[in-house]
Amino acid sequence: MPTHVVCDFDKGYAWTYEAGKYQASPPSDLAFEIGSIDLDHQSASLILGGRTAATLKIVRAINANHFLEVVNEGFLNLTTIYDRDPATGRFPAVHSRHFGLFGQPVFAQYAGSCVAKP
Repeated sequence: MPTHVVCDFDKGYAWTYEAGKYQASPPSDLAFEIGSIDLDHQSASLILGGRTAATLKIVRAINANHFLEVVNEGFLNLTTIYDRDPATGRFPAVHSRHFGLFGQPVFAQYAGSCVAKP
């Protein structure tokens, strides 16, 4: 796993819960960086617009690493980055957001990939 990656998510869906049912809609494209990746100390930084935006915890798995962000309000964002695909040189990745808006559940899941940043 590199110590800094740039991630782009261009597929996915967002769901909102209103009036007793879930409604799905495609979310906007999402891009961010994860830097200062330290697998031994299980920490990293979320980078947005060139600035550190949050500290991430790492949970290591076989063939993947999970990056967990606990947002101020207690909501969670999770990014899983899998081992590099030898055919493309990219790291397949999934990003999930679990939050609420005005007391209603809102969540999104994105599929994309990450590349090592030199």
